[in-house]
Amino acid sequence: MILTNHRERSRFFKFAMVGLIGAIIDFGVFNLLAGAFRMPAVWASVCSFVAAVFSNFLWNRYWTYPDSRTKSVPHQMAQFVVVSLIGLSIRTPLFAYLEPHLIGFIERTMPGLPFSSTVLGHNIGLSIAIVVVMMWNFFANRLWTYSDVE
Repeated sequence: MILTNHRERSRFFKFAMVGLIGAIIDFGVFNLLAGAFRMPAVWASVCSFVAAVFSNFLWNRYWTYPDSRTKSVPHQMAQFVVVSLIGLSIRTPLFAYLEPHLIGFIERTMPGLPFSSTVLGHNIGLSIAIVVVMMWNFFANRLWTYSDVE
């Protein structure tokens, strides 16, 4: 589908750009909540995910899939949120599993870093989780949320 169809490839790249914007929001909110407000990392990850989902929906609805108009905004947003919640159910345990292992690995293998191994472990774990969930989100949204696009 993506490899052979120019339109789908273009949509995937737009989806990835939207994902990059969402990742910036995700990382920004996450680091603000976990760092400045001392919220537990897993909860900060959930909150930052929700903020990114709303941004991603708007960008995807109006830029990636502008030809998707047979579904109402509330209906399509509900579908997008369902896909995102499934993505969250993949992301949260993955992040919760990776985070302590990455922090421990960084502490053992890279002592004396000029920044916290906790911050680095959090952000690497979040990066891995985001990439995994992005693949799920693209295919699920393309096949269900934006199924009205040819």
